[in-house]
Amino acid sequence: MEWKTLLSAKRERENPQRQRLADLRSEFEKDYHRIIGSASFRRLQDKTQVFPLDKSDFIRTRLTHSLEVSSLGKSLGQNIGENILKYRRNSGFTPEMKEDISHILECAGLIHDIGNPPFGHFGEIAIREWFAGNLPKLTFKGRPVEDMLTEQMKQDLLHFEGNAQALRLVTKLHYLVDEHGMNLTYALLNTIIKYPVSSLEIDEHSGNIKDKKMGYYLADEQIFRNVTEETGTGNRRHPLTYILEAADDLAYKTADIEDAFVKGFITYHTLEQELAPVERANPKSPFRPLEKLHQLYERGLEKDVSSPEAYAVKNWIVSVQGFLISCATFGFTSNYEKIMAGTFSQDLFCGTFGETLMNLLGDMAYRYVFSSMAIYKMEVSESTILNDLMEKLVHAVLYFDTDIMQDTIDRRVVSFISDNYKNAYKIQARGKSEEEKLYLRLLLVTDYVCGMTDSYAKRLYQEMNGML
Repeated sequence: MEWKTLLSAKRERENPQRQRLADLRSEFEKDYHRIIGSASFRRLQDKTQVFPLDKSDFIRTRLTHSLEVSSLGKSLGQNIGENILKYRRNSGFTPEMKEDISHILECAGLIHDIGNPPFGHFGEIAIREWFAGNLPKLTFKGRPVEDMLTEQMKQDLLHFEGNAQALRLVTKLHYLVDEHGMNLTYALLNTIIKYPVSSLEIDEHSGNIKDKKMGYYLADEQIFRNVTEETGTGNRRHPLTYILEAADDLAYKTADIEDAFVKGFITYHTLEQELAPVERANPKSPFRPLEKLHQLYERGLEKDVSSPEAYAVKNWIVSVQGFLISCATFGFTSNYEKIMAGTFSQDLFCGTFGETLMNLLGDMAYRYVFSSMAIYKMEVSESTILNDLMEKLVHAVLYFDTDIMQDTIDRRVVSFISDNYKNAYKIQARGKSEEEKLYLRLLLVTDYVCGMTDSYAKRLYQEMNGML
């Protein structure tokens, strides 16, 4: 892979006036403005990161998380780009490319979660499980729906994935000018494709990080091919995807600990006890996490702050992020040749001093927060909401756009779905078989559900069930 093609500024719809306009922005800077002005981006302010429908103005949402990933991604891009230049790792790499990398990663951070449904990652699980439990029961004109769909269509639904939905949203569903969505650059689109495989190619046991999940739906295969052929990645990961993923992992693993501390799931002393084994396991590490936590606690005492524990934990998070940025930078530059060849199969923290700490942070969030009774109770409620919405919406769309008359309620339920999504469906459905249209209508449901905020999903559920 070569940077010249990897950083392709091509779009699905090219603007013939582009060169004649008095606009000094690069194409990737234009992407940034398209994203932040979109309704889909604004909706992230009311989507769960960890704690759904939280009333605290401190706790992170998908929007604040995405801004943090954007910032970290840009910083990593600057560090890595400067390293490539300084050590002449690639003779064709220029200072302009370094700037482009930073802008692409800044944009990618903003949209990496834009396709996620309400209620965080649990929402993805709930949608997959709904299809697993209900797809075998659905019939269309007396025929089992499962028999009408191809294997890839079925696997798309059973492996529903927020990352694949993000690609779909920005390329098709954000209907502003035409059917090309936000019409973002190919380099940016390729960066957000974390898993360059179809639902039929998922292999969780391959040992390669790129095969873990689905990266695109059958309905969006053509845009995937257009992008990856232009950039030259094929079915390999784009090098910037590793950096985006590192920024995402770094952001949520540190933020989850801070949010958990503020919510009372984790205490200063809990963190202290958990860090001790990490410090012993990495005697050669330049960063001593427990020692740093103690230093910050002592500084809090000296400053006579109201809570030296809170002072220590929050400032410790900042220190950890700085250390992990250097680890991710080293992870990329030390594996540069493998990454550019498309053969590197791990994340950027693998084999660095930060690997053990990253693993601990993720494990702590799972043990103290995600498997807590409070979160479980929330997830039971969220499951009820999503299951009900999926049930009513799928029933309503089965005979939408067919020669079978819908009943009164189904027509009204279909009317709730955004015209943007219905327009996108109609464009994709042109000239398609009855089976393909049925598949696209099922995607129309997930398109609509994923466009919902947490509050909207809850309110729609209540209204559709007469809870006025």
